[in-house]
Amino acid sequence: MIHYKKLFVTICLSGTVVFAATASMQNEPEKPQWKNLKVLPKNISKEDLDKVMDEWKEALGVRCGFCHARNEETKRTDFASDAKPEKEMARKMMTMTAKINKKYFKADKNEKEMVEAISCYTCHHGAAHPDATPAPREHRGPGGPGANGQLLPPPPPTPPSN
Repeated sequence: MIHYKKLFVTICLSGTVVFAATASMQNEPEKPQWKNLKVLPKNISKEDLDKVMDEWKEALGVRCGFCHARNEETKRTDFASDAKPEKEMARKMMTMTAKINKKYFKADKNEKEMVEAISCYTCHHGAAHPDATPAPREHRGPGGPGANGQLLPPPPPTPPSN
C-alpha cells in the first residue's frame, strides 16, 4: 500500500512539473528563428528587422525583390537565399556605414539611441544605384573655375549709371 502511495505522489509531482513547464513556455513570447543573418543580430525582433528593411527600401527606392530572390516552387520571396548579389552588397554597405559611424561619429552599437550620421540615404537619395558622377563645375564668380577647369578672368567693371 505504501508503495502505491509513493508511486501516486511521484506521478502527481511529475505531472505538476510538466504542467508548470508547459504553461510557462506558452507565456514566453516566441522568438523568431531567422535564417542566414550575417550582419544583423541573430536575436533581432521582427519589429526591428522590419524597421531596418523599411529604411533600406526607402533609402534605395526599391522593394524586397531587389535584394531577395524569389523561390519559384513556393512563389514566395526567399529571404534566407543568397542568390542575388545585391544582398551581399547590402551587407557590405551596412558594415561600411557602421564602421564609419563608429569611427568618425562615435556611434556605439550598445547605445539605446544610435544616431546614424551616415546611412544608406546619404549616398542613395532614394535611388537603387547612387550617382557616381560628380556634379558639373560651374563658374562661381571672378577667378573661379571655368568649364574646362581653367581660371576665368574677373568680369569687366560695370560703368557707373547716371
